[in-house]
Amino acid sequence: MTEAIRHKLSDSKSARWTALLIVSLTMMAGYFFTDVMSPMEALLTADPAKEAMGLGWSSDEYGFFSGAYGYFNVFLLLLFFGGIILDKFGIRFTGILSTVLMFGGALIKYWAVSQSFEGTMTLPLGIGTYSTQVVWAVLGFAIYGVGCEIAGITVSKVIVKWFTGHELALAMGLQVALARIGTAGALAVALPFAKSFGGVHASVALGAAMLCAGMLAFLVYCVMDKKEDASAATAANGSEEGFKLSDLIILVKSPGFWCVALLCLMFYAGVFPFLKFATKLMVFKYGVDADVAGLIPAMLPFGTIFLTPFFGGLYDKIGKGATLMIIGSVLLTLVHFIFVLPLHSYLLAIVCMIILGIAFGLVPSAMWPSVPKIIPMKLLGSAYALIFYIQNIGLSLVPVWIGKVNQQNTGADGVIDYTQTMTIFAGFGAVAILISFLLLFLDKKKGYGLQKPNVK
Repeated sequence: MTEAIRHKLSDSKSARWTALLIVSLTMMAGYFFTDVMSPMEALLTADPAKEAMGLGWSSDEYGFFSGAYGYFNVFLLLLFFGGIILDKFGIRFTGILSTVLMFGGALIKYWAVSQSFEGTMTLPLGIGTYSTQVVWAVLGFAIYGVGCEIAGITVSKVIVKWFTGHELALAMGLQVALARIGTAGALAVALPFAKSFGGVHASVALGAAMLCAGMLAFLVYCVMDKKEDASAATAANGSEEGFKLSDLIILVKSPGFWCVALLCLMFYAGVFPFLKFATKLMVFKYGVDADVAGLIPAMLPFGTIFLTPFFGGLYDKIGKGATLMIIGSVLLTLVHFIFVLPLHSYLLAIVCMIILGIAFGLVPSAMWPSVPKIIPMKLLGSAYALIFYIQNIGLSLVPVWIGKVNQQNTGADGVIDYTQTMTIFAGFGAVAILISFLLLFLDKKKGYGLQKPNVK
């Protein structure tokens, strides 16, 4: 057994880092597509009679669309089932399934924004009445969201499989960093690209092309994954066998797991939905020109490109994972509280984005590598799926809530008062602080090892 473990492919430093790079490229394409519409809110909501490239969406419709990423994951439990599929059928099957869903959903979304539609559609269950174009775009984004979230949990399990006992937090941090390059690229490039190449559909097409490349990249990883399984004489590390539905009770009974899940909900609810509305915030509150306003929110993911691997490496070497989560939650709350204040300097907005970038590096770099310390490997797919599912509640419902709040706080001149909006985001941060302290308490009581280094 010892000899078999010694000769596993993942024991090769070059092999495991190559595997990480390949799956990270897949997720980078996904993160680009997730936020490709965010800097184009002004274009999406512009009156076509005044702006040739405008689509004429209302703030409510934009909020409904922005939340679509998580609708199927949350209300149809597809992400949770995706986690069970991952634990039951393995990384290769689940990864291919998820990338196909991502690309298929992207094509539907592209078709929707590139066509002209007449009239509206009234959705059942009192959801509301929206333009036909918005409904089709929502459908495509929702399908894409299922694929992207399942791909996310698959990649998380890939990293645990290849890096347990090695540079786990650093590897997760680097994967997040590359993903943030996708987010930053979307925020910085999508609007000028759309204006240069004929409209919103051009940037969506660019994102879809990147997803196609990411899907092909994952197929290359599948070859490596098969060799990794074949190189191990035992399934001790990265086993995809032995999962039973009854094992899910381990998740239900774990207080540490629920703390991580709720922290994920609160922290990401204060970040990703904020990014979807941040460009207009820069325009209306801080007087930034609309053509460059997306560059300030883009600073956040750019900052995490360097900080997440740094904090991950720190966690690997010295531990203190719960402490890192506390500090990050405090910084998140501080930034949103400053945005509430009646201060209008764009320089202050830039400083806040830098601080938020630090927070966005701290919490994920400690939170995701902490899950394998709480939950056994055979349940990691289900564990990450349930965490991502809970996170998707925020990703789907918070933008809808914020869209309605912004509509209510829009003046006759079309300018939005963001005081109430930013107070909501600050509230998410405050709850995240409380959960982080509770996680630290549980770590001392249960001995999860969150404060201990990862490298053995």
